[in-house]
Amino acid sequence: MKINIDKNLKIQPVGARSFLADAFYPENSVKLPLVIFAHGYKGYKDWGAWNLMAEKFAEAGFFFVKFNFSHNGTTFENPSDFDDLDAFGNNNYSKEMLDYDAVLNHFYTHPRIDVDKIALIGHSRGGGISIIKAFEDERVKLLVTLASVSNFKSRFPRDERLEKWKDSGVMFSENGRTKQQMPHFYQFYEDFKENEDRFNIQYCAQHLEKPVLIIHGTDDDAVKEKEALLLQNWCKNTELFMMNDANHTFGAKEPWAEDHLPPDLETAVQKIIHFIREKWQEIQSND
Repeated sequence: MKINIDKNLKIQPVGARSFLADAFYPENSVKLPLVIFAHGYKGYKDWGAWNLMAEKFAEAGFFFVKFNFSHNGTTFENPSDFDDLDAFGNNNYSKEMLDYDAVLNHFYTHPRIDVDKIALIGHSRGGGISIIKAFEDERVKLLVTLASVSNFKSRFPRDERLEKWKDSGVMFSENGRTKQQMPHFYQFYEDFKENEDRFNIQYCAQHLEKPVLIIHGTDDDAVKEKEALLLQNWCKNTELFMMNDANHTFGAKEPWAEDHLPPDLETAVQKIIHFIREKWQEIQSND
């Protein structure tokens, strides 16, 4: 099967910073289900094995889109490097929600898209954002989370560390791979507090009626498996797939030099493909 790959498409939200997206889809004339993938914290669309994952979805008959959040620190010139740390420091959840909407709006009118079949996949922090987006947007019919967080508030510093952040205006987090000191300006916390009700993942999950697949590894050091259990408990229509010994990125790393997916990520991708196909059939039979 021939796969079309449209790389580094420019997405322009209204009145906001533009960013890049990729589309992978089979070369045929039928309308395709749209699957949008949101990367996680300190991630980007071309990280690790995400391109190989995109090809798998396209080969399975999906129109697969992945994108860089506008303030993830990458640039048009270097979409796989953190060359704009000022942008990274000015990121917040409101901006990520605006980006997500811009991506969906952009591809919603694509002639190859079946607008009745739209699914979201979110990894890590992108999983939390995807839960909120799925709750807010009626166009989204299915949701998949990969190693998703269950709470944004708990990830902010508290007490003295929070006051120190407020006083200095910036807090740094080291990138373990690049050793860059990644800034977070205090506006990140201010934006969260101003929109705390909206960014309550628990509330969104508990009020989400759509089918949800939760995938998590038991060897995830970044997001503990208990967060997957919380999401399973909150979501009404959910399936939990715990993967023994899988880590936070399901065996992938940056850079990924192999021409095939790591076994854990391959297993996760096949599970997602089966889940989406099965749920489309159920939804169609109930219409």
